[in-house]
Amino acid sequence: MSSRTIRALAVAATALLSASLLAACGGDDEGASSSGDGGSAEASSLRLGYFPNITHSPALVGVNKKFFETALGSTKLETKTFNAGPAAIEALFSGAIDATYIGPNPAINGWAQSKGTGLKIIAGSTSGGAGLVVKEGINTPADLKGKKIATPQLGNTQDVALRAWLKENGLNADQQGGGDVSVLPQDNATALQAFAQGAIDGAWVPEPNYSRLILESKGKVLVDEKDLWPSGLFVTTHLIVTQEFLKKYPATVKKLLQGHLESLDYIEKNGADAQKAANAQLEALSGKPLKDDVLAASFKNLTFTADPVASSLFTSAKHAEDVGLLKPVDLKGIYDLGPLNELLKAAGKPEVSDAAA
Repeated sequence: MSSRTIRALAVAATALLSASLLAACGGDDEGASSSGDGGSAEASSLRLGYFPNITHSPALVGVNKKFFETALGSTKLETKTFNAGPAAIEALFSGAIDATYIGPNPAINGWAQSKGTGLKIIAGSTSGGAGLVVKEGINTPADLKGKKIATPQLGNTQDVALRAWLKENGLNADQQGGGDVSVLPQDNATALQAFAQGAIDGAWVPEPNYSRLILESKGKVLVDEKDLWPSGLFVTTHLIVTQEFLKKYPATVKKLLQGHLESLDYIEKNGADAQKAANAQLEALSGKPLKDDVLAASFKNLTFTADPVASSLFTSAKHAEDVGLLKPVDLKGIYDLGPLNELLKAAGKPEVSDAAA
């Protein structure tokens, strides 16, 4: 992402955020119940964003099984789906949604754009489920010289991961598709078709596309991203909320987290049924459920956890800086895990950390 683009995003995000704050100043009380003060008031509705993607399974299952609705009680749940992180961040900053499931790099960019005022990460959701799948004959990093590799979007989580890995292995890739390796950001459907037709040599993608490249197009794994992280854990999806909503309706946010934890617990204890629930929600949203083999492979490759794996977020930000896709940003304060840890402690479960290492 060029510096001009980053500046443009920052200006746009600041304007959107300002508009949101101004709107909040005039008539913001109508979103709260009449009981209690600002600290105990509950929102009349909560607008939750998520993606129609298997990496957002805690959201898919939570909506399908009505865990969020039950936990929120009198607060009405309104949902909105997105296909890309920047669109979700824009909706968050414009006041169109209050919270969303999202990947790490869009959250980092949103934090940077709003100068640390726009959002908080309040829980982890998903770890793992991404990597580089290539055609036969590519066995080492050196074999990628002169090859074409797809990623979902310039500057997105997988794009940053690929570029950082290439750099660590002595290969360069510029933002225009040049260099030792031609990195070609393209949407998932295009990448799947291009790989099947031989127009690209591989792709660094998340599930379910990671498994689809293997199962449907006979791709081979060159890099399973789990192998690059301590304990095999890195953040793929987490849950964020606007700071304004969190400050004004902490009780509502805690109920959202309660629904989130119930969804995670259901996935852990009811594997097969959880897969069916996630797939049913995908079908309801897109009209296209995943094939059984892709669904099973994707779930096997993902870890669903309330732990945000904070250390990996800080490392991802450093990777984005190293490859020129992010200006240095101070991420101190991006997490607010207090409400989550209260719920985990009450349930007798280990608390989670926001430590950078």
